[in-house]
Amino acid sequence: MSIARRSFLRLMSAVAAGASGLAALGPMSSLARDRGADTEKSGAELVTPPTVAAIKKGLEFLATHQRDDGSLGAGYGQNVAVCGLSGLAFIASGSTPGRGPHGRQVDRCLNYILSNAAESGFIDVPAAASHGPMYGHGFATLFLAECYGMTLRADIREKLSKAVQLIVSVQNDDGGWRYQPVRHEADISVTVCEVMALRAARNAGLFVPRETMTRSIDYVKHCQNEDGGFMYQRPSGLSAFPRSAAAVVALYSAGVYEGPEIDKGLEYLAAQMPRGDELSQEGHFFYGHYYAVQAMWHAGGAYWTRWYPAIRDSLLRRQADDGSWSDAIGVEYATSMATIILQMPNNYLPIFQR
Repeated sequence: MSIARRSFLRLMSAVAAGASGLAALGPMSSLARDRGADTEKSGAELVTPPTVAAIKKGLEFLATHQRDDGSLGAGYGQNVAVCGLSGLAFIASGSTPGRGPHGRQVDRCLNYILSNAAESGFIDVPAAASHGPMYGHGFATLFLAECYGMTLRADIREKLSKAVQLIVSVQNDDGGWRYQPVRHEADISVTVCEVMALRAARNAGLFVPRETMTRSIDYVKHCQNEDGGFMYQRPSGLSAFPRSAAAVVALYSAGVYEGPEIDKGLEYLAAQMPRGDELSQEGHFFYGHYYAVQAMWHAGGAYWTRWYPAIRDSLLRRQADDGSWSDAIGVEYATSMATIILQMPNNYLPIFQR
């Protein structure tokens, strides 16, 4: 189904929903049994008028802070990951390259990423690189895959194909990826980023070796601890909310839709649902909730209908008067993440669709 057609089918009802805790629902097994609820319908109902207004202000902030070359902000803000995420935020509102209220902004993001794709396939801006440029490559590749699926442009496919080939070629022996495009170490966070990029590319019709995905699933599964959370690197480590949310989404993206790893992971996450500003000081807040809302969307049922209002209300309280959100990485990054989270019920981005 095309985005244009889906946009006519999606209704944003003005039904306010409270953010009551998961504890009121009883044991976690009851949540698992309730996954069959109509998630898409409930999602539309949970996007309240204040949420629509917050999304609009957030996207306007991003649009007005985008440079002519497509990048956003200065320094780290010009990183391809931030550009890709802002592009995904615009697409999540229903715009596509060159079309829709933010079609121009999507085009600029696309041009920026294409112009920074090397012949080797690596997508990077050295002057704006972080300590982990494979993060940028992964998010940029994900964005390219979404754009290619909407346009089938040959120039996008050429660079997307090379970006995918690079990811496949640098997967390490354990099945994961690390900060640099080399086959050495691996960690759960970068691995999730590359898995998402590969799934998006495969959705768009590009070839991704089955072995690559199988090995990545094995790596993610072997990073799970007994408490259901996920360690940062094998062979041992503590569980933490952001990377655990990311790991559950990686399993979904790799085609693992049920099983003990999913059940234990969801239970771990559910115990950490946002309540007021309780999690406002946690590190990697936006990263964690970008993945957590995807995990709950895929899980459906009570997982979703309890989680989304909680993070929705937390984000609405955190939005600045100019429409932005902020954290240590930067306002463009935080605003992109926040608007993506709030727009999850739109169901426009293929990578997020159930």
